[in-house]
Amino acid sequence: MKMRFLGKTGVKVSELCFGTMTFGGRSFFKYVGQLGQKEANTLVDMSLEAGINFFDTADVYSQGLSEEMLGKALGKRRKDIILATKVRGKMGPGPNDVGLSRHHIIEACNASLKRLGTDYIDLYQVHNFDPDTPQEETMRALDDLVRQGKVRYIGCSNYSGWQLMKAMAISDKRGWERFVTLQALYSLLARDLENEMVPLCLDQGMGILVWSPLSGGFLSGKYRRGKPQPKGTRLSGPQPRFLQLDEEKGFDIVEELDKIAKAHNATVAQAALNYLLAKEGVSSVIIGARTPEQLADNLKTTDWEMSAEEVSRLDEMSQPVPVYPYWMQAMPPPE
Repeated sequence: MKMRFLGKTGVKVSELCFGTMTFGGRSFFKYVGQLGQKEANTLVDMSLEAGINFFDTADVYSQGLSEEMLGKALGKRRKDIILATKVRGKMGPGPNDVGLSRHHIIEACNASLKRLGTDYIDLYQVHNFDPDTPQEETMRALDDLVRQGKVRYIGCSNYSGWQLMKAMAISDKRGWERFVTLQALYSLLARDLENEMVPLCLDQGMGILVWSPLSGGFLSGKYRRGKPQPKGTRLSGPQPRFLQLDEEKGFDIVEELDKIAKAHNATVAQAALNYLLAKEGVSSVIIGARTPEQLADNLKTTDWEMSAEEVSRLDEMSQPVPVYPYWMQAMPPPE
């Protein structure tokens, strides 16, 4: 397993990060996965044996159960890995059990530490933007957690460009800790990140952590044009689709991924993940699994590299429709 720096920090993380959204299966997350402790232990063991040293969870995943299960699965091996979790979601019935206020961040961090069975979190991420809390309050609370030794680095997820740059400016002005990572949706069917956020992260030295690299499983190879939808998948469940997908475009991309995968004696899922590892600014790609077989396949992604020509072919066919002002900025100046 190859290692990459976490943004411009000196910390090295595995190219693949194991995400634990499938652990627990409470409330909404039952549609993602319903793994028990025994199954979680197996997947964590497989990840560690393959060289993964980076694990990602969140307090809101199955209302804390995912964190608890991950902590138990890691046990005494916790010191050998980089552990990431998140704060923002609603964790109780009270009015202050949600958001990015100083009150909630501190309470949530202490609760996560307890569930994870550790006294520090390597990467503490805000899960989404909170329009109801001043960013100064959020950034100061995160800075305090770092100074107290409860958190080592901070990151954000699902921020827009102006939101992230404002947070960075506040940190720079006050001398507080800066975000070192952005965890974001990025895949061959979701390349909006390249408009603003990828250039921002490159400019600011932030590492990109990719979530849903297979577009909810659509790019796993299970979905094919003209064939019945597979049963028991995230996209076939009774819940409304979380991701908006252009299926016709997706089928074309899957066919191309299949060609590339066969040339490397690999699978469609490996090719989709491999593509993202070739993109500039990516520190790690988060993979999730419901079965050992799924995980074993994903882990083989780093055994090979996609050629520049193959990446270019996928770039061309997955290019999103340009939006303003990017299409105008790309125009040559008038003569």
